[in-house]
Amino acid sequence: MAIQWFPGHMTTARKKAAETMALIDVVVEVLDARLPEAGSNPMIHELRAHRQRPCLKLLNKVDLADPEATRAWIDYYNSLPNVKAVAISAKKPGDVAKLAAVAQKLAPHRNDPIKPLRLMIMGIPNVGKSTLMNTWVKRRVAAVGDEPAVTKSQQRINISPLLSLVDTPGMTWPKIAHDSDGFMLAASHAIGRNAVIDEQVAVFLAEILLERYPALLKARYGFALEGLDATGVLEAVAKRRGCVIKGRGGELDLEKAAMILLTDYRTGTLGRISLETPASRQAMLARAQHKLASPAVPDASDSVD
Repeated sequence: MAIQWFPGHMTTARKKAAETMALIDVVVEVLDARLPEAGSNPMIHELRAHRQRPCLKLLNKVDLADPEATRAWIDYYNSLPNVKAVAISAKKPGDVAKLAAVAQKLAPHRNDPIKPLRLMIMGIPNVGKSTLMNTWVKRRVAAVGDEPAVTKSQQRINISPLLSLVDTPGMTWPKIAHDSDGFMLAASHAIGRNAVIDEQVAVFLAEILLERYPALLKARYGFALEGLDATGVLEAVAKRRGCVIKGRGGELDLEKAAMILLTDYRTGTLGRISLETPASRQAMLARAQHKLASPAVPDASDSVD
């Protein structure tokens, strides 16, 4: 299953973002720390590059991500030109309070009331932009929800005579190039459920968990992992949690089990988990390039990055 999700209002949002980009100084790209590259919209990069705007990358939901993976991502992003990366939880005022000073270093010429610093908050749906805005201005100015695409229009807020923010709707992009990126986005609830099959997304997640976080799986659900593949993990969750379809002779309800696994991951109940690292990202891209060069040769490892 290839996952694509680009609601109609996002075309309008992209056009408006391109217009606003000319009027701001720094792009603040909010990313999910668990999948920062899979969740980085290439359209944001294109718009930013066209206007030559620096970028402050915020790895949000850091409390849900693997600390070791987050450190690797911060080091990677900070090695890029015109980019600064910070790991935060947008719910914590202390984390958000330090961001203005970090952004200021990317645009040192914008530092007085005549030339206030103008920031543009961007990112994919359900990544925490609205929470960031509300924490930053210390009041509710943006709708917050656990479904993607809650915010559908831009708003500008003056924080002080020295700083203004433009909040933008979450934007996906028309075609997700790598299937694994689509699955990571779906697993983290950045894509509407109408575009995915939860059971397939959960199997994808289970494969990553088996490979990288087996101890967390075992600790949460209490079953032995020996001999299990990703589908077997989902079946074991169903058995453990009594997920059966009524009137079907004890047939397992894998859809219900899928939602249990996905919800436990999304809320952090499973533990601190990252779906990709700089190293796994590089390996995935290398496999994709090899696959393009040799399309007749199937790559069974392409499902886990």
